[in-house]
Parts: sequence; structure tokens; C-alpha cells
Amino acid sequence: MDGWDRRVFSAPLTTGEEASFDVYERGEGPVVMIMQELPGIGPEALRLADLFVKDGFRVAMPHLFGPLGKVSMLGNTVRAFCMRRELHLFARGRSSPVVGWMRALCGDLRDRHGVPGVAVIGMCLSGNFALTLVADDAVLTGMASQPSLPLFASGALHMSEAETAASRAALDAKGPMLAYRFEKEPLCTAAEFDAIDAAFNDAEAERVRLTVLPGPGHSVLTMHFEDGPGTPTRKAYEEVRDHFRAALTAAA
Repeated sequence: MDGWDRRVFSAPLTTGEEASFDVYERGEGPVVMIMQELPGIGPEALRLADLFVKDGFRVAMPHLFGPLGKVSMLGNTVRAFCMRRELHLFARGRSSPVVGWMRALCGDLRDRHGVPGVAVIGMCLSGNFALTLVADDAVLTGMASQPSLPLFASGALHMSEAETAASRAALDAKGPMLAYRFEKEPLCTAAEFDAIDAAFNDAEAERVRLTVLPGPGHSVLTMHFEDGPGTPTRKAYEEVRDHFRAALTAAA
């Protein structure tokens, strides 16, 4: 993590219990918070952060579990299942308690860097968190990449009816957020996007822009990201980057 600034951030979970995690920051400009996916903060996640930094953003990456700088699928799966206080992986109709900590971090990033608000990216394990966090005043927009919770309940939402209503209202005021998945994605299935579409979109407004990339794959911006000219994943990154830049600079 050379070149990254590290600090410990403490805040309550939604249960009221205090939690502390490391936060790594790098870059200058509008702030993007990238939430950790299950494989961890490995080379692919750091490459994504580098893209945003190169394109003029400040990136904040909270570190919830696992080694840094490498992928640890099996180890991190065990760690995630052991974090019962912070993560409710099977919960339907409610979000994980760590969302409260993430919400506090977004407010801290806004105030610390003197910006109107931040953008958030959630991926796989944290993908659904972006849908909930967008309701917060400190979050101006977001992107949910292959949102996969609750596990083994495709078509269910990992957020309550009250959280869904709050996010709908926020998106009406702030403009739409983005969501992506691969067509042959094994965890974030078509049923999951159908549930998001039914909960957020209607004839009056497209609050979550749902994009399905062709072919197999899981991690749109990290593990299965292809950085070639015109590739679907490169196009997805550029859409997210431009959407964030427009939302964050318009509010400045």
C-alpha cells in the first residue's frame, strides 16, 4: 500500500455497537469511496483505485478484512462468515450493520475534505450497500456492481422497505445511480436486477440505471475487468467515471 495514507476510523454500526476499521486514501479531487468486495483489496481493486486517481479523483478504501495487496477468496469467505456483528450475509429485507459505519465514514470524508459529498462503489458483498448509502446526505451518487446479497436468495433485497423508500426519495432529488452485472453472472442473477428494477424504477423515473454486460463473469471493475479499447468493462468504467464526475462537480 505504498503511496496510500492510512488511518483508523471508528463509528457505530446500525446496532449501536462501536466498530473500527482502517481506511486507505490516495489522490486529489472529488471523493470516491470504494467498498471492499469478498476477494479483498487485491491487485485488481488497487488497479481500479489507480484508474480513478489517474482520472482526477481522491479514492478512499475502507479495509474490513483479509490481507492487503493480494486476493484471498477462501480465507476472506471464512472471515466474512465470522463477522456476524457487522455482516448479515443472508438477511432479507434489512441491510448489514456495517452500513451504519460506512454511512458515518461518508460523512467524515465529506467534512474532512471539504466537498459537497462523495460517490460510493459497492461490489459483490458490498454491492447492495451502495443502494442503501445513496439515501445519506453525504452521498451524491453511487454504483452497485454485481450486488449479491442476500446470499442464496436471488430476487430479494438486502435492505428494508424504509431504506428502499429513503433511497428512492434521495435518487429523485439527486438523479439516478448505476448498477452493472454480467449476463451470465452466477451470484447477481437476472432475478436480482429484476428486484432492484421493481423496487426503484417505474414509469415516472429510472432511479437505478441497470446495465447487463455480455457473456460470463462476475467482477465488472476488478477480477474480470478488461482494460482494452472498446471492451464492455472499459466502457462500464468510463460510464461510471463520467457519471461520478458530473454528479460530484455539479454540486461543488
